[in-house]
Amino acid sequence: MSQTAPSRLPKPISFLFENSIFLIAGTLAALLWANTNSESYESLVHYTIVGGDAHHHADDMHPHEGVDHDEHLLEIPAENQSESRGFLADIYHRVVERPDENGQNHGINLHFLINDILMALFFATAAGEVWEALLPGGSLSNPKKAATPLLATVGGIAGPALLYIGLAAILGETESYGRGWAIPCATDIAFTYMVARLIFGPTHPAIAFLLLLAIADDAAGLVILAIFYPSKAIEPQWFLLTITSMLICWGFSKAKVQSFWPYLLGPGVLCWVSFDLAGIHPALGLVPIVPCLPHAHTDLGIFAREELNRDDTLNAMMHWWKNPIEIILGLFGLANAGVVINTLGAGTYLVLFGLLVGKPVGICLFTLLAKSVFRLEIPSGMTMRHILLIGIISSIGFTVALFVSTAAFKGADQAILDGAKMGALLSFVGAPLSFIAAKFLKINSGKPDASTEQPS
Repeated sequence: MSQTAPSRLPKPISFLFENSIFLIAGTLAALLWANTNSESYESLVHYTIVGGDAHHHADDMHPHEGVDHDEHLLEIPAENQSESRGFLADIYHRVVERPDENGQNHGINLHFLINDILMALFFATAAGEVWEALLPGGSLSNPKKAATPLLATVGGIAGPALLYIGLAAILGETESYGRGWAIPCATDIAFTYMVARLIFGPTHPAIAFLLLLAIADDAAGLVILAIFYPSKAIEPQWFLLTITSMLICWGFSKAKVQSFWPYLLGPGVLCWVSFDLAGIHPALGLVPIVPCLPHAHTDLGIFAREELNRDDTLNAMMHWWKNPIEIILGLFGLANAGVVINTLGAGTYLVLFGLLVGKPVGICLFTLLAKSVFRLEIPSGMTMRHILLIGIISSIGFTVALFVSTAAFKGADQAILDGAKMGALLSFVGAPLSFIAAKFLKINSGKPDASTEQPS
C-alpha cells in the first residue's frame, strides 16, 4: 500500500497537505461565498474556459468572415453533422464543444475541468490503492483475512441505500429523490482515516480494518458510478478505444518505459476520451490504465515504510500526485460545496440519515453476520464496540458523497441537488459524533481491547 513519504516541506505547509486542510478551506469558502453572493459564485464555477456557443457570438467574429465559422453546420441535420466534420473533428467537437441533445454547445467550464478532468487523478490514485491491496501481501489479497471487512463494506453500502430508499418511499419522495440512493453509500477515506487515527492511535488494529473497509468501499463506489450514473446514453463502441489505450500501456510496459508521464499523457488521455464518448463518467477515465502500469508484484502492507523505497511506475505516480491531489480536492470543495443554507430539504435528511444511521447499522449487522453465520473472525484486539465506532466514523461521506450527488442529480431541479449536497456536507458531523461515541464506549487511543472477541 502506498505511503506518504517523509515531507520535505516546512511543518506548517506539511500539516495542510496531511490533514485535508485544502478541502476543508475550499468547502468553507464555497459555503461562505454562495451564501453572501451566490450570483458571482455561480458565474465563476460555470465560467466557460474553452468551446461553447458563448465563444461564437457575432461580436467575436472577424470583420471579413461575415458569419460564425460553425454557422454552416446549423443547416445540416444533427445526425449528419458528425459526417460533415470528419471522424477526428467530430471527436474534438463532442469532447470540447460538448453539445447537448438540442445541439447547443456548452464547452468546457470550470466545474467540468475540476469534476471531470482533475478529479480523474483522484480516482486514479484511489484505483491504485485498490489494485495494490489486491496484490500478494496486500490487505485484500487473502480472502479469509479480508472477508470480515469486506462483508462489513457490503453492510456499509446496503444499510444506507435501503434506509434512503425506505425513507424516500415513506415521505412520498421516491420520484424526486430516488436516484440519490448511492449518495449515503460513500465513505471519505481521507477524513475517516484522519479521525480514526486520532481516536484509535496509528497502530490500533481498528485502523487496518477501517482502511480495508474504505478501500473496498472505494472500489464499489467506482463500479456504482460507472453502472448507475452514466453521464449520458451509453455508446459501447467507444470501449474499443479504452481497450486500445490499455494495449498501448501494456506496450509501454514491455518497452520498459518507467516514467508515469507517457502513460498519463498518451493512453491516459485516450482512455479518458473513450469514457467521455462512451457515456461513462469521465472522472473514472484513468481507472482502466492503472493495472497496466508497471507495479510491484507484492504489497508490503498498509503501514510498511519500505513502500517508500519502491520506484515502480505505479508507486511513483501515486507519490508524485499525492500533494497536488490535495489541492485538486480543495478546488473540488470550492466548486461543489457552494450550497445556500436555506436549501435544506428532504434530500438533506435522506442523505444524512442514510450516512449517520444506515452506515453504522449496516456495518455492525453484517459484521455480526460474518461472525455468527460464516464463523469469520474479528481482528485480534477488537470487539463489537470497535466495529460500532468504525461504523460511525465511516458515516463521513463528504468528498465522494458530494461527487455522487452531482452525478445522481445531474439535470435535476437545483433545489434537489443542493439539498442532497447539504446532506453530504453535514455528514461531517460524523467526526464529532465519533469522538463522543469513543468516550461513551470507553475506547482509548492506541489501546487494543484485551478481551478480544473470538468467533462463537
